[in-house]
Amino acid sequence: MAVWLLQSRVSAGAFDWGLAAVTVARLRWPWLLVASIPIFGTYYGRALRWEVFLKPLKAHPSMRNLLVATMIGFTAITLFGRAGDFVRPYLIAVKEKVPVSSQIASWVLERIFDLLMASLLLAFALTRVQASSLQVGAKLAWVLTFGGKIVGTSCAAVVVSLVSLRHFAEPMRRRLVAAAGWLPGRWPVKGEKLVNALVKGVESIRSDGALLLILLYSVLEWVSIGGCYWCLAQAFSGIINITIVDVMILMGFISFGGVVQIPGMGGGTQVAAILVLTELYGTRLELAASFAMLLWIITFVAIVPVGLGLALKEGLDWRSLREMGHQEAAQ
Repeated sequence: MAVWLLQSRVSAGAFDWGLAAVTVARLRWPWLLVASIPIFGTYYGRALRWEVFLKPLKAHPSMRNLLVATMIGFTAITLFGRAGDFVRPYLIAVKEKVPVSSQIASWVLERIFDLLMASLLLAFALTRVQASSLQVGAKLAWVLTFGGKIVGTSCAAVVVSLVSLRHFAEPMRRRLVAAAGWLPGRWPVKGEKLVNALVKGVESIRSDGALLLILLYSVLEWVSIGGCYWCLAQAFSGIINITIVDVMILMGFISFGGVVQIPGMGGGTQVAAILVLTELYGTRLELAASFAMLLWIITFVAIVPVGLGLALKEGLDWRSLREMGHQEAAQ
C-alpha cells in the first residue's frame, strides 16, 4: 500500500527524489542506532509476558527458548506477513513441550492485551487531535471518525473478553463448544480442541498478581516502542519537528495501521505514518515517506538478520519457517 501511494505520486511527477535524498543525507544517524535499542528490548519484554502465560502449564519455562522463538517469530511476520504470526507459538510449544493449541491460546491473549494498549493510544491521539487547532484534511477526518468507532468497539470487546475469560471461562467454554457443534465436517472437533486450549490458557490471568504483571509488561513494551519513535523523531530533528505528544499521536494511528502486514513489504505502518504526517502536520510527502520507511526498517526489518541467524542455528530455514506459518494458520 505504501508502495502504491508513492508510485501514484511518482507517476504524476509530484515526488521529488532529490529532496528525499537530501533528507536522508541530513539525518542524525546516531539516533537511528539508539532507536533500535528499545525495539530490541520489546522482544525480551514479550518473552517475559509469554512466560506468565506459560506458568499454568510449565512452572519454569526457559527464557532463552521464549526469546529465540520471539525473535524468529517476528522475523517470520516480516517475511511472510500475518501467516508468520503462528511461527512463534508453534516454536514455543515444541521447545517447551506443551500443546500447540495452548500456545495459540496464549497468542490470542497477547493480541487482546496489545489491542487494549493500542486502543488506549488511539483514544489519546483522537482526543488530542480533535481538541487542537490543527487543520484536518478530508482524508484524515474520515480516519478520525472511523478510528473513534474502532476505539469504542475494541475497548468494549477487550473489557468484555477479559471479564468473561477471568470469571466465566467454564460457561463460555460450554457455549462455544455447543456452537462449534453446528459446524460441518471436522470443524466441531477442531473447535472444541481450540476452545479447551483457550480456557486452559486463560488460567494465567485468573490470578490478580499474574494479571497485573501482564499489564505491567504490556505497558513497558509500548513505552519501549514510544522510545523508538522518539529517537527516530530526534534523527529527523530540523527536518520534521514533532513533540513527545505528537509522537504519541503518531503511535496511536500507526498501532492500528500495523495490523496490515504485507510479506516483505510491510504496509499499514508506512501508510498510517505518511497519512498522519502529511495530512495532520503538513509534512511534505518526500519527508513523510523517508520517516515511514525508516520506521518500518527499525521496527520490522532490523530483527530479520538476527532472526534468520537464530533460525539457522536452530536447524530451520526459509522454507521450513514459511511452511510452519502456513500450516499452523490452516489448522
